[in-house]
Formats: sequence, structure tokens, C-alpha cells
Amino acid sequence: MPKVPHQRTRMYHELAHLWTLISAPEDYAAEAEYWRAALRDKLGPGRHHVLELGVGGGNNLSHLTGEFDATAVDLSERMLANSIRLNPGVDHHVGDMRTVRLGRTFDAVLIHDAIAYMLSEDDLRRTFATARAHLGPAGVFITAPDWYRETFPSGPSVSSNIKRRNDEELCFVEYLHDPDPADTTVESIFLLMFKEGEEVRVEEDRHTTGLFPVDTWLSLITEAGFAVEKRPYPVHDDGHEAYLLVAVVQ
Repeated sequence: MPKVPHQRTRMYHELAHLWTLISAPEDYAAEAEYWRAALRDKLGPGRHHVLELGVGGGNNLSHLTGEFDATAVDLSERMLANSIRLNPGVDHHVGDMRTVRLGRTFDAVLIHDAIAYMLSEDDLRRTFATARAHLGPAGVFITAPDWYRETFPSGPSVSSNIKRRNDEELCFVEYLHDPDPADTTVESIFLLMFKEGEEVRVEEDRHTTGLFPVDTWLSLITEAGFAVEKRPYPVHDDGHEAYLLVAVVQ
């Protein structure tokens, strides 16, 4: 997940040490197959070099590094530390996906659900420009928003899960809602109940994320110099419709 200066989300800073309990690499295995398939479809065989922007803890990327060389960027140093431990062979950089420039190009640029933290069309334009700046001819750009305006639930929703590791236990509850349907953002409120031994600690965190119609995504990616297609992406536990956006440099 990306971390951008619109907000200081606790999960990517002082609570980042809980990430490996909140989200495990094995949870991404099936999802990563869609990314691998798209990369192979567009790039063909070989050990291509990919750049992931907003890598977060590196879980999705960890399923690709066996076949691809990788470089990773994230705004949160603490989340990068999680990715470095998981992906020690990856070159990691601190940077904002809207502005970072690494001074080289790659075969593909990936942005997983970190793209959700882009809150305006200007944020998206700047991020797509970053992707384009890091791609040569025939380069590939892939991203996957969790939600589109058309797929977002009509009312508030709640989800939860419990993860355990040795004597640690984490109950994670998310309340997702849209305070103002007229704007381009929604809010997630997280409650984290962390038990270590007999002690239980309760933490709250709030995340504001972007919400745009499918056509906005497609038109802005096209505007950035790509030919884009949307592919079925049935990876979410609640079964809601989702798309993997796969684009190639025009």
C-alpha cells in the first residue's frame, strides 16, 4: 500500500510493525497470478525488470521476484523495512509515486492497491506520468484499484478477521463508508485489537482513499500515453467486481 502526504496513516508509520500480522505474503498468492499472467502476456519470456510504486510491505511483489528483477518505491520507511526483510534482493527507495524519478527505465511499472491513496484526478495524472517516465518503448503499466465508483457498496460495510502468530493475536475490523458521495474520496476506519500474552491493546486508524468511475481511470491512463485494457480481477473476499488495468506505451 502507498503512503502519501494527504494524511498520516498510523498503519504505515507507528503501527507498521503489525503489518506482518495484518497481511501475510501467502494471502497474495492467488492474486499475484493475475499480475504474472499480465506481465508474461505483454512482455513474453525472460527475466524482465519491474518497478513497483507504493510497494508497502512487499507481499504481492514477493510472488514475482522469482521470475522478475525488481525495484521498489514507497513513501513510508517503516513499510519499506517490512518489504526489505521479505524481498532482500530488491532495490528499495523512499519516494512519492506522484513525483519520484529514479533516472532509469524499466520493462514494467506496477502499482498494487497503493493506487487507492490517490485522492484527486491530479494525483492520478501525476502518478501515471511517473509510470510513463520510467518506461521505454513497449513498456507495460499495471494497476488495480480496490474500488471503482460503479462497484462501491451502496451503504457502509464492515469486515473483520483475526490473525494469530505464536502468543500474538490481532483482530482487525474495517468500517468502510462514503461520507460525501459528491466528492472523489471515501473513508475506512480501522480498529486493531492486538493481544500479546494476556494484554490487549486497542488502536484506531483512519484512511481516506480515492474513488473514481471506471471511465476516469481509462481516460487518464490513455491521456498519459498508454493503450489500456481492463481485465477481470476476481480476487476480493466479498466477491465484488474488480478489474486489473493493463496498459502498454503507445
